[in-house]
Amino acid sequence: MTTEKKPIDPGTRIGHVHLKVADLERALGFYRDVLGFELTQRYGSQAAFVSAGGYHHHIGLNTWESRGGSPPPRGTTGLYHVAILYPTRAALADALRRVVAAGIEIEGASDHGVSEAIYLRDPDGNGIELYRDRPEAEWPRQPDGSLDMTTGRLDLGELISA
Repeated sequence: MTTEKKPIDPGTRIGHVHLKVADLERALGFYRDVLGFELTQRYGSQAAFVSAGGYHHHIGLNTWESRGGSPPPRGTTGLYHVAILYPTRAALADALRRVVAAGIEIEGASDHGVSEAIYLRDPDGNGIELYRDRPEAEWPRQPDGSLDMTTGRLDLGELISA
C-alpha cells in the first residue's frame, strides 16, 4: 500500500520561539527596549514573554537551563537565527534606527529580491534577522514560476532615511 504524502496546510504558521538566555534583564533590554516588543507576562527572574500587537507572545525568554551561561561555540548545531517580519519598509527602517541608536553591531544586510533583511545578534549571541517581505507580485521568478531569490547588497543608508 502506498501512502500519499500531502503537503502541510498552507495556513500553518510558526507562532512563537523560546530562547535560552543567560540574563533575563539584559535580554529584555534588547527585545523590549531596543526592538520595541511589549512585555506580556513574566515569571519572576526566570522567564518573560514579549509580543507585538497584543499577541500572547512571539518570543519567550527563559533562564531555566541557561542562567549565567555562554553562547554555544561556532561550528555547533542549534538555532541559526530568528527572523522577525516587519509589516512595512517604514517599520523595518524604524527597527534599524533603534538598533543603530543602541550601538548594536550589524553583521550583514541583504536584498534577497523577495525581501530586505538586516542581520545582527542579541546579547546572548542568538542570530536575529529583521526583515520585510516585498509584495508577492514583485517577487523575482524563474521562467518556470519558481522563486529566483538572490543575495544582493542592501543600502542601509537609504533604508534608514526611508
